Amino acid sequence: MSLKRIPVPAARAVVDCGIYRDGQRLAGRFGFAEALAQVRDNDSGEDGFVWLGLHEPDIDQMSEVAAVFGLHPLAVEDAVAGRQRPKLERYDDTLVFGMRTVAYVEHDMHTSSEIVLTGEILIFLGTDFVVAVRHGEHSGLRAVRADLESDPERLRLGPGAVLHAIADHVVDTYLDVVQEIETDVEEMEQEVFTPRSRLTIESIYQLKREIVELRRSVIPLALPLQMLTRPESGLDKEVRRYLRDVTDHHTTAAERVHDFDDALSALISATLARIAVRQNTDMRKISALVALAAVPTMIAGIYGMNFEHMPELKQVWGYPTVLAVMVLTCSGLVVMFRRNGWL
Repeated sequence: MSLKRIPVPAARAVVDCGIYRDGQRLAGRFGFAEALAQVRDNDSGEDGFVWLGLHEPDIDQMSEVAAVFGLHPLAVEDAVAGRQRPKLERYDDTLVFGMRTVAYVEHDMHTSSEIVLTGEILIFLGTDFVVAVRHGEHSGLRAVRADLESDPERLRLGPGAVLHAIADHVVDTYLDVVQEIETDVEEMEQEVFTPRSRLTIESIYQLKREIVELRRSVIPLALPLQMLTRPESGLDKEVRRYLRDVTDHHTTAAERVHDFDDALSALISATLARIAVRQNTDMRKISALVALAAVPTMIAGIYGMNFEHMPELKQVWGYPTVLAVMVLTCSGLVVMFRRNGWL
């Protein structure tokens, strides 16, 4: 007998829900359905909007939200599934804007560990609402909301101001992570060219793998941001001006991520060359030691055959002479190998 799953109310996924009019947040706590109804049934004539924040809703919770705000089912599926590429889509009067979020993890470069955490934010933008759906623990927007609420002039621009604030915050975190990664790359460059370095090629591959993940999050956002700055996006002209600044910051982050990829490829080549040189040096030392062992072994082997007609075997000077030949020959080889850098 299978147990029927009990749907969890959408309120469980709500992080915050506020009503904003004339650049100010209305006092009180509201459910999202109540908040939207109050904005649309406004008798004062003042325009307002609802800003709803959700964290990792399931399909039932997101369907409940979609029924209230009139969200398209396809966009709802994307909001629940997560792991979407950055994109900008329009469903009737609703704009859907998706971004990947990133966060840097402190780590030891000599051990394999996760360096870049990724998440996602999907924004549903209507004429009187903003619904922000987050995936990932590091992508909190509490500070963004507080900063925007302290700036009524920007809030008066409506839902578009919220979209800009979130996009600006996400791109700023790109720059922060890029700065941390740049420090890691510089430390690796110094370590690679340091004698007796403990840095392994696996550590460089690990960082390169994380940069690939960072690139997949950062680079594809360029086109959606450019589309938002165009008049066809339907956003306020002032909001589009703010977004152009975000686009410039994103271009800076994207270029630096591309540079990291090239720098790490060069580091891998340098590390492989260093390993090859070290292996060649080890082989020369081993070959020199084998040569040193081969000379006395060969001489001892010859005189160990004990043939009857070997005159040296019956001479008094035979034994010390053979030993002297071994010592002199080995000494000559040692001098030669050291001059050639083999020992």
